[in-house]
Amino acid sequence: MFVPKPTKNKDPIGYKSLYIKSSLIKEIEKIAITNNTSFNNVIISMIEYCLIRNEEDDTNST
Repeated sequence: MFVPKPTKNKDPIGYKSLYIKSSLIKEIEKIAITNNTSFNNVIISMIEYCLIRNEEDDTNST
């Protein structure tokens, strides 16, 4: 199950713009409120979660 990461111990950052459907924004905002975190933290946590899962899938398929 996806859970946003804690916001402490931040790494160096870069800046990118994303265009997101309004319906997705609403869902992400709900997750942020439920987990008492920021919209940005939810997005970053989701990306990291997917990247880790993808690496695990690649490792398991070989």
